Amino acid sequence: MPLTFRKSFRILPGVRLNINKRSWSVTTGGRNGPRHTYSSTGRRTTSVDLPGPFGWRRTRSARRR
Repeated sequence: MPLTFRKSFRILPGVRLNINKRSWSVTTGGRNGPRHTYSSTGRRTTSVDLPGPFGWRRTRSARRR
């Protein structure tokens, strides 16, 4: 089984800095309401947890030139 590295730091209330082996990202938002994630690779994700086993996620990736 390969080893992985992932660390998450809370830098402000509602703001997290997530670091892994290849990139980093900043997540804003809390448990209630939408969460927005901005990655160093250009990926932007918006996600919302809905009641029950439901959830919604939209991901956009930056176009590389």
